[in-house]
This record gives sequence, structure tokens and C-alpha cells, in this order.
Amino acid sequence: MIKCHLSRLLGEKKLKISDVARDTGINRGTITRLYQETAVRVEFDVLEKLCRYLDCDLCDLLELIEEEQSAE
Repeated sequence: MIKCHLSRLLGEKKLKISDVARDTGINRGTITRLYQETAVRVEFDVLEKLCRYLDCDLCDLLELIEEEQSAE
């Protein structure tokens, strides 16, 4: 599973989704889906714009998390 830390990063920088959309040109719906972790795909250019805007690395924005397997 991939965890998106956009909500944490925006909170730390006291930014709103509308600020990011306005300043980057990224569609507000795309940012909202990343923020709420409901996105099923994302374009590389969106990730690049977000990383540059937030002055962070991709690993600060996205994290691969091992899913727990249920014992049978």
C-alpha cells in the first residue's frame, strides 16, 4: 500500500488545498484525492510539481507500507 503524506505536509506548512491548486495549476480534485488518500493513480508531473512546491523529496510525499497479512 502507498501512503500519501500530503495532508501532513500541508498542515505543517499551514497551506490549504486551494492554495496549492492556485499556485501549482494542479486540478483541485487531484490534490483533494491525494490529500484524502483516495487517488488510484497520479501523473509524474503532478508529483514533481508537488515536490517542488512543497520543497520536499518524493519519499517525503509518498511511502510504501507493507500490508499486514491476516493469519489463517
